[in-house]
This record gives sequence, structure tokens and C-alpha cells, in this order.
Amino acid sequence: MQGELQRIVDAVAARVGRPALIEDRRQRVVVYSEHDGPMDEVRRMSILRRQTTPEVIAWFRDMGVLTAREPVRTPAYGDLDLLPRVCVPIWHDELLLGFVWFIDVDETMTDADIATATSAFADLSLALYRENLLGELASQRETEATRTLLVESRQAREHAARALLEEGRVAGDGPTTALVAQLVARDGAQPDEVARIALEQALVTTRRWLGVRESLHLVWHDHGVLLTLGGRVAGRPGPEAAAGHLDEALRHATRGLATIDRTVTGIGEHRPRLLDAVQSYQEAAQAARVAVQLPALGRVVSWSNLGIYRVLSRLDGPQLDIAGVHPGLERLLRDDSYQVLLETLEAYLDLAGNAHATAERLRLHRTTLYYRLQRVEQLAQTDLKDGNERLCLHLAMKLGRLTGHFRGAE
Repeated sequence: MQGELQRIVDAVAARVGRPALIEDRRQRVVVYSEHDGPMDEVRRMSILRRQTTPEVIAWFRDMGVLTAREPVRTPAYGDLDLLPRVCVPIWHDELLLGFVWFIDVDETMTDADIATATSAFADLSLALYRENLLGELASQRETEATRTLLVESRQAREHAARALLEEGRVAGDGPTTALVAQLVARDGAQPDEVARIALEQALVTTRRWLGVRESLHLVWHDHGVLLTLGGRVAGRPGPEAAAGHLDEALRHATRGLATIDRTVTGIGEHRPRLLDAVQSYQEAAQAARVAVQLPALGRVVSWSNLGIYRVLSRLDGPQLDIAGVHPGLERLLRDDSYQVLLETLEAYLDLAGNAHATAERLRLHRTTLYYRLQRVEQLAQTDLKDGNERLCLHLAMKLGRLTGHFRGAE
């Protein structure tokens, strides 16, 4: 199939005397001719990476390429290092199959030139249709099987794992670890389509780095999942390395997107078989949610390193009741004027009640520290000498962090 598309794109380029590039309907590079003319950075990187950036995709879509039935001339755009182009959309009945792109630096490509190029598009349309059909069917089967691994019953998961193995979509069964990449949109909004494109690009980039048969990926509305297969094998990147690569890919893909504030990646515990990946996914998703609430934990957070947040993050809404853990502390958390006292208390509890270490961390005189702790005891009606009280206070502080009721310095 690629040989047929290569023959067509070479013929199109020869007819019009300028390089041509073909993308699928998601604007991923399918094939391109020899390039001996002007080339901008967008074209260069598209060829190298087989895809363009979300910002460029958004800009071209604003130009109307997704709905156009006739060739579209797009102007230069310096902010993205784009030269002028001619885009010819390829349709099969009511199905958009892809685009043929020509760089037109001096804007001398005439309508006659475009007509000459499109005379070969009947074969191109059929070839792209077959390419899309085969690719979409394989992609849909893999996506559906991966989704089933994460949300369905054990019987359904067994069937999905067997299908992935029999079709050769994965190299083999064995230890599986889930990574969850979470997009954090500004102002609490849901990520838009461009952000989701960026998310999928980052997942695909990391999957290629790991090996497409050593991993699986899936995109939900606000987060993505990457399943790494094979466990810890000598010479193969482990889950932590994969998470680091995914984090860098996310930062690159979302750079410049005004709708995205930041991204986080959660790592679940590994499971012995592919059909048990759902448990690792749930852990990775919880780790990512905690990281969203607690930026101080970093961009990559492992479930195994969450400590008490492993327990607290499993509680649902009605159970996230600070007053139920320690009513006196809940009253202090409602009043912003007590932030300094609460930060002092949290440091003291984090350091296991070590006054010397707490004073050093907060750079306080020991007398000042004792005064603040006494004020906490008075206001919260508690006794810091009581081990049960210290446990309840510490849990309530961490619950306050997790729910956003307490955002003191970390």
C-alpha cells in the first residue's frame, strides 16, 4: 500500500514541478515526494516526526481545511514558521480521507497547476480509502480491546487480552504497568480537541520509543493511558523511564497551548498479566488525581510513593469529611487567618513531633514554635501529647491538602 501511495505522490510532484506531501485526515504524514525546493520548519519536522504540532493543526483547521471541498490557499504565518501553502482535500463520497499539501512560497501555483495535480487524485482517493479502512479497522480493534482491558468484567478482559495476543498487537503476555497522563486545563475547563490531539501525540511518541508491540495506549476525554508490557527486562526501559519520557513528550506537545496549565503522570504498580492491567490503571489514575491536587509532589507521581494519600484518595465525596476526622481542626481550616498556625502544625506532625527539627525547618525560635503549637491546642481543642490526637490531626491535614481546603506552603 505504501508503495502505491509513493508512486502516486511522486507522479503528482512531477506533474506540477514542486514537492508534495500527503497527510491522513488526522493530519499525520502518510507519504511525501523528494523535497528539493523551499521548506519551512513545519514541513521539516512533519517529515521527521510523521506528524505536526497541535498549534499548526489548529491553525490549519481555522483556515477551514476540514470542511473544504475545493483547494484551500493558506497564507504565511511567521509565528509558526509557516510558508504559504496550497491544500487539496481528498474525499471519498462524504468521507474526508486526507490532504495533499504543496508549499507555494511565491504564490505562483495557478489553478491550472492544481487541476494538473488533481488529475491523478482518482487513484489517490482509492488508495487512501483502502489505507484508511485497513488502518482504522486495526486501530479500532486495538482501541476497543484496550478499553475493555480497563473497564469490563474479568471474562471480557480475558477475551480482550487473547484477541490482542492472537492478532499480534502485543509481543506477549506478562508483567504490565499502567501510566496515566492527566491534562490540567486552566480555569477548571475540560481539555479541548487540540489538547487531546497533543495528548495522543505524546502517547504515540512514547509508545514508539518503547516499541509499538511492547505497549498499548488509549485516550479518554481528559486523560490518556499507556500500558507498558514486559516488566523489568534488561535493556528495556522500565515504567519509571517510560513515565519520564511521556512527561517530556507531554511538555513538548502542550507547549504553547493556552488552554492547558500543566500535565501530570501517574504510575501504577505492575501486575503479572495483561488482563490484570485494570488494577494498575486504577492506581495510576488515583496517583495522577493526587498530583493534580498537590503540585508539590511533582509532575510524575508513583502510586507506591503516595504514602497516606493512597488511603485518602480512595475515599469518595461523602467520606472526605475533615470534620469527621478532627472537628477542631476543621474549624481552623475554615479561617484563613490561621494559615501560619496550620503550616507550623503540619511541619511538626510531618517531622514526627520533633520540635528541634521543626524549628530548624521553619527557621523559628523554639519559644515561638511552642507558642504556636499551644495556640493550636487551644483553638482546636486538642492535646498534641496524645498519640491518637496527633494521628487524627495529621490525617485531617493531609485530607485538607487533598480536597483543597488547605493550600499552605509546602
